[in-house]
Amino acid sequence: MTEAAYDLCLADRAYSSWSLRGWLLFRAFEIDADVTIARLYEPGFAQTLARYAPARTVPALRLPEGVVIAESLAIAEELASRHPEAGHWPRDPKARAVARHLTAEMHAGFTALRSHCPMNLRVSYQDCTPPPEVLADLARLETLWAWARAETGATGPWLCGAYSVADVFFAPVAARIAGYNLPVGPAAQAYVAAHLAHPAFVEWRKAGLSDGPDQPFYDRPWPQRPWPRV
Repeated sequence: MTEAAYDLCLADRAYSSWSLRGWLLFRAFEIDADVTIARLYEPGFAQTLARYAPARTVPALRLPEGVVIAESLAIAEELASRHPEAGHWPRDPKARAVARHLTAEMHAGFTALRSHCPMNLRVSYQDCTPPPEVLADLARLETLWAWARAETGATGPWLCGAYSVADVFFAPVAARIAGYNLPVGPAAQAYVAAHLAHPAFVEWRKAGLSDGPDQPFYDRPWPQRPWPRV
């Protein structure tokens, strides 16, 4: 890995989906960062984030020059520019364009899925009774994933060939599909399983299991089941 020159602020590893993306942008591409973990819904969170002004959300990244940037997409683009050898985006222009489309749509959309199924890496549910809006988001995901594979000719576990920023952005979605036992087809299930087995995701989830007490905000009154094995 490269020598640590970045200061990365993240939140609860069990719950913060955007923090998971921030972590994967570094860890999965073998770029080091000094990481600070803050606890959501506690006074210390605001105090910690205040040290990363002007950021108002996590992930927040202090660059070697001292400037702070936030938003996962901005961080992804900055790292890709500074570390072209890391492979954040596909080298093939067509695959890169597809990956950027996927990333942008994920960054801005799928609000029903996010609201009904907040990421929780500590608990898995047998049935969360997804409403039509969530089912529509799932259908859109399957359409996008199939389109990406068809356009790029990807035959491995990832959407655009090698693991890329697009896969980073869908990692929390994969965790939601697994954790809430959401109905998707075999190809999507295989993609979810690839995420759950990715070494950087496994490391993140393991740390999240002992990150502190459960956050009551994420409790849901649905029957639970063991976390899926891969």
